[in-house]
This record gives sequence, C-alpha cells and structure tokens, in this order.
Amino acid sequence: MEKGKMDIKLIALDMDGTLLNDGHQVSDENQKAIREAEAKGVKVVLSTGRNLATCRDYAVSLELSSYLVTINGAEIWSPEGELVERNPVSLPLMEWMYGLSKKYNTHFWAISTERVYRKEMPENLADHEWLKFGFDIPDDEVREVVLKLLRDKKELEISNSAPTNIEVNAIGINKAEALKKVCGFLGIGMENVMAVGDSMNDMMMIKEAGLGVAMGNAQPVIKDEADWVTATNNESGVAKAIEEWVLN
Repeated sequence: MEKGKMDIKLIALDMDGTLLNDGHQVSDENQKAIREAEAKGVKVVLSTGRNLATCRDYAVSLELSSYLVTINGAEIWSPEGELVERNPVSLPLMEWMYGLSKKYNTHFWAISTERVYRKEMPENLADHEWLKFGFDIPDDEVREVVLKLLRDKKELEISNSAPTNIEVNAIGINKAEALKKVCGFLGIGMENVMAVGDSMNDMMMIKEAGLGVAMGNAQPVIKDEADWVTATNNESGVAKAIEEWVLN
C-alpha cells in the first residue's frame, strides 16, 4: 500500500473492539480524528453488529453525516435516519438456531426489528421479524460442534464479533455487501473505502475495501488479511489509522 496512491473517501468503522475502548467509550483522539476526516469531506460510516438503538447515540455524538450499517448489514439506515434496507433471517432458521442453543445449553442473543433478546425469547417467534442470532460459547469443543451444524445448513452467513461467539445472519448478508450499497448511494467505489475492524464479522469489508485495517487487538486471521495493522482499541487505533491514511 502506497500512501500517495490511496484516495480514501469513506471510512467504515466497526464499533466494539475497534472504535470503542473496553469501557465502550470513544476516546478524545478518535473523536478528533473522525471530525477532522469529516471536515475534509470524507464520510465516516459506523458498520456494526449492533442494532440501531445501541449505536445511534454514538453516531449522533460524533456528528456523523452519513449512512449507518447495523446488525452486520441486516439493516442500512440513511443519513436522515430512515430505513433503506432490511434483510431478515427466516423464521424456520431462527427456530432451528434457538433450538440448537437449548440443546447445547449455550448463552445466546437474538435481534428482532424491535429489540435485542438475551437469555430468553418471546413466546411466539412467529410474531416477530428476526435479523440476527448469536451464540456465546466459551467451550471450544461445543462451539466447534455448533459451528459445524450451522455451516452444514449452507443457508446462513456465519461470523463472530469475539473469539468465543458466533454471529448468524441471512446468507449473503455482511458488512461488505452493505458498504457496497452505501458506496453506490454516494457514488464512490470500494477502492475509496478504508475499513477498520477486529473480528470475523469485519473480514469481508477488510478484504474488499481499498484499504483494510486490522486493530492491534484483532483476531490473528483478521490481521493476516489486512493491508495494515494499527494500535489497539484502548490505544485509539482508529485515530492512528485515520491520521496515517486520511489526514496526512
């Protein structure tokens, strides 16, 4: 990667483990770098596994002017806060995954269009529209068993946001696909994107962006795919990447 050759017009930022430190805060350095990038006309897009309710306040406090990619790309929100696109997981697959979590006695969470469920699910899953299911499985052997069952289905997009969890979206739904659509709305190419992340749900956007940046705390496989590795999320690694590739 040659610095002079990169023309970054959009910065896509994962949140947990990336933009946010371990206290779920945006450091002053990160805020300052993001504001300076936006002042230069570079769009900053949060691209997160979180739902809108748990990321909107961050976008507002950072005064971001662009789209939001939420739930790993299951939803895209416009700069005005309107829903642009929604990609649900089918009811039979949600019921099957909830059954898996019960069978293997795993922690889980699930995101519907209304809210995030943890530890318990509504009585009738059919009354809701579902966007993501997540397993948290500290036991490596159990996690491998569940992963294999999920992969064998061949109907699901499987990633993670931490080494012990599994995140599941509808097939073909990921942050990279959502960012391609955002780029289309803005009239820019993926080669003009710098994507920054730390986990498997960031892999596709890091691979497909013009510049893929892994956090210093990223999972090793993410660092291997990235074009550049920055400092950790507790050392304002996002600010360092923006300073290096956008502001200099």
